[in-house]
Amino acid sequence: MKKKLLLIFSMLFFWTILGPTNLVQAQKVYQIGTDVTYPPFEFANKNNQYVGIDIDIIKAIAKEEGFKVQIKSVGFNAAVQSMEAGQLDGVIAGMTMTPERKVKFDFSQPYFDTGIIMAVGKKSNIKSFAQLHGQKVAVKTGTAGANYANSIKNKYGFKTVTFDDSNNMYQDVITGNSVACFEDQPVMQYAIKQGTPLKIPIKPINKNSYGFAVCKGHNQELIAKFNKGLNKIKANGTYDKIKAKYLGTKNHATPKQPTEDRSVWGLLKQNKDALLGGLGETIWLAIAAIFFATIFGIIVGLLGVLPNKFSNGISTTIIYIFRGLPLLVLALFIYTGIPSLTGQKIPAFVAGIITLTFNEGAYIAAFVKGGIEAVDPGQMEAARSLGLPFSKAMRRVILPQGIKIMIPSFINQFIITLKDTSILSVIGILELTQTGKIIIARNLEGFKVWAIIAIIYLIIITLLTWLSNWVQRRTQS
Repeated sequence: MKKKLLLIFSMLFFWTILGPTNLVQAQKVYQIGTDVTYPPFEFANKNNQYVGIDIDIIKAIAKEEGFKVQIKSVGFNAAVQSMEAGQLDGVIAGMTMTPERKVKFDFSQPYFDTGIIMAVGKKSNIKSFAQLHGQKVAVKTGTAGANYANSIKNKYGFKTVTFDDSNNMYQDVITGNSVACFEDQPVMQYAIKQGTPLKIPIKPINKNSYGFAVCKGHNQELIAKFNKGLNKIKANGTYDKIKAKYLGTKNHATPKQPTEDRSVWGLLKQNKDALLGGLGETIWLAIAAIFFATIFGIIVGLLGVLPNKFSNGISTTIIYIFRGLPLLVLALFIYTGIPSLTGQKIPAFVAGIITLTFNEGAYIAAFVKGGIEAVDPGQMEAARSLGLPFSKAMRRVILPQGIKIMIPSFINQFIITLKDTSILSVIGILELTQTGKIIIARNLEGFKVWAIIAIIYLIIITLLTWLSNWVQRRTQS
């Protein structure tokens, strides 16, 4: 009886101290999507920690309003699609509040005023839109700058070239493939002050504002908290400190990043932890995917050689569908399409494994089927004539011979799977390619960073090729 009373009083004590509201708030964690390469609003610093105006604002608001946020740096397009699919609660990624977006999303009150500018090469003579006639202009997909450029391209007679991230867009202008690019004013100014060799020949146009977004009719409590917290951090000076931290003030220039060793060896030393983390994610993803793809492929491949037209039809259909779908389309369908239909969230890593399982598994099924069919049909006839049932003849006679034919293809498929993981950066998986994009967004050393990543891939693939050759020699001896 005393123990029961003690338990009841203890529960009442903690309930009184914490309160039902505080308990709920302590557990409330919002999944917030953002871009990966959009400095000064969101980018990774040299310690591979996400920082920027947007990141600092949402964290300051969360602190003021007593909730927690888990930042998902998945890229702008993936963030918006993930939010629509119910994978994320909100997006803060320098999102301009356009009339078109307001149809699909509910926005907070504006937290940053901006405008669109055109940037050209340092030696360019272009000073007006009229001079863009007959030229190529670089834009970043999904941005207000891209929308504006596309709205005036027919009037001024230029063509647009679309890129997924800002660095590649800038590089296209720097190398001379495009004569100009369109970007948000603070983003372009920040990039130029960090060393990007571009200049701004015109004043900002099409002025607008950034807002925090949620899906239409959803997470209204979060929008209310954001607005309330934003007013608080503006009143207590936190908002101005965040802006000054990344953009400077009227009397002080934009703070530059600390000087870094920009040699290949220096970049490798500075970013080794991030690169090793991305490589580890790539390898784990490839291993898990090839494991499940092998199981899936063997089952589907065996269905294709059974003496049954229905099972043959199933095998052929599965192989046709998953070999025919582009990997990128399949990844987006699984990560954003299925959750939008079922309402169930799928973690990005799991979605990546499912994508690779179906895609690579279809190819494995094809060469499993082909390997078995390559065995002399007389082998099966001889086994059956000796009284062996089909299953035992397949297991003891056909498969051992077929496996020898398949092994090199299995190793080769593992190499292909390892390379295909790079496509999954589109759904926010922080593998090696995505890691490279994040590093480049900070230091703008695209050529050197991509060279490092290319060498890493080549080393891993070379080791796997040696393994394939060794296994092939062993199985044929």
